[in-house]
Amino acid sequence: MRAIRPAILALAALTLSLAAAQAQPSPKGFGATLSTPSLSAGPAPSAEGRDAAFAAYQRGYYVTAYKEALKRLDADKTDAPAMALIGQIHADGLSIRQDEAEAARWFRLAADRDYAPAIFALAVMYLDGRGVPKDKAEAKRLFERAADQDVAGANYNLGVMAIESTDGGPPDFAKAAQFFRKGAEAGDADSAYSLGLLYREGRGVEKDLAEAARWIGRAADERNVAGEIDYAIMLFNGEGVEKNEPAAAKLFLRAANRDNPAAQNRIARILAAGRGMPKNIVEAMKWHILARAAGVPDPWLEDQLVALTPDQRTRVDEAVRRYLGR
Repeated sequence: MRAIRPAILALAALTLSLAAAQAQPSPKGFGATLSTPSLSAGPAPSAEGRDAAFAAYQRGYYVTAYKEALKRLDADKTDAPAMALIGQIHADGLSIRQDEAEAARWFRLAADRDYAPAIFALAVMYLDGRGVPKDKAEAKRLFERAADQDVAGANYNLGVMAIESTDGGPPDFAKAAQFFRKGAEAGDADSAYSLGLLYREGRGVEKDLAEAARWIGRAADERNVAGEIDYAIMLFNGEGVEKNEPAAAKLFLRAANRDNPAAQNRIARILAAGRGMPKNIVEAMKWHILARAAGVPDPWLEDQLVALTPDQRTRVDEAVRRYLGR
């Protein structure tokens, strides 16, 4: 960040989009692909207590969950949700030795029975080369199967693959926009954020800042941290949405409290300038120190830190310790 002198303070850093760091969406990692809610969204158990495996998993009793899933399979050899749960436990090494090859085997068994969360999880394993040979073509095929069953994250990953051009051709932003829209309309925050970026940059769709703000704002509502920051920037600058500095400040603060360094830097500037929130130099310097420690320096804020009185510096140090000890 360039130094910004008090006489011309306009929080210029806030006008900078995060697109340089986040313009290209990233495929969802394996850990985010097969969450407990997705597993639980499978066919409802028909017998009393049949969901004991998932209940144990949700409570962190992984050995019990594993045993209960095996019991389900003893009762029904075609129980795909139970297979997927066993695969998840192997993949994450939850109370047992991590074994991604074994996880892939269980996911495949469930996928062969057309269980959408398992199809999705297996696709990610092929995408990352975890437990199976890396094979983007197979990953794409499986994501398409999952997307056909309305798995929102599958559309997101297909959108990323269209941008990355996994088939060797040029990036297809128009196709990516179609996939992101499907994912976003199904409630996927990453898809909404990515679609918003395309509207903001005019890539694959006609540039439309109002549409960009709508989709990025939707991602922010779903606690997508990148969406929170970018939407806050749009609110602060009145870009595609009515200017609202207090609302922007609240979003920056929310993201800062989730340990996002960029948001910590921006809320530090807001508090130091008294824009959108009352000026509070102690809180501003707390956030600056945290952002700086995470690799986001700011010469202008550093000047403010150096100018603190000894009493103010003591209060800042106490505020940082309280935050880190939370």
